[in-house]
Amino acid sequence: MKYGLLILLFTCILACKKSKNKPVYDWKTIEVTATAYNSLAYQTSDNPHITAFGDSLKPGMKYIAVSRDLLALGLKHNTPVAVEGMEGLYLVKDKMHWRWKKRIDIYMGEDVKAAREWGRKKLIITYGVEID
Repeated sequence: MKYGLLILLFTCILACKKSKNKPVYDWKTIEVTATAYNSLAYQTSDNPHITAFGDSLKPGMKYIAVSRDLLALGLKHNTPVAVEGMEGLYLVKDKMHWRWKKRIDIYMGEDVKAAREWGRKKLIITYGVEID
């Protein structure tokens, strides 16, 4: 209930402040498998602080990576996402390997212990698709 109220409040704030420069969103919900990752070379690439979209990662940022099938559903670069069980909104800043489907990866800086404790979960995400 608290989760739905947060989304409703955020949507109302965005709708009330509609202007040419502020996007308005149509909120969609989907069940995904959520894992966590760190900006470490052995988990990503030789340059672990740069995402597949070219953004820089720094610990503390609320970023997620999405499986490429979710891009077609509107979870594109910089899409705001509410993750069940997590505080605040996350932004899509990275893409996962083609082999993954209906999956997100939550960025947890360099805290490997936190990422391992998170593990793998099926949960609901709510994401905003910008309305033109």
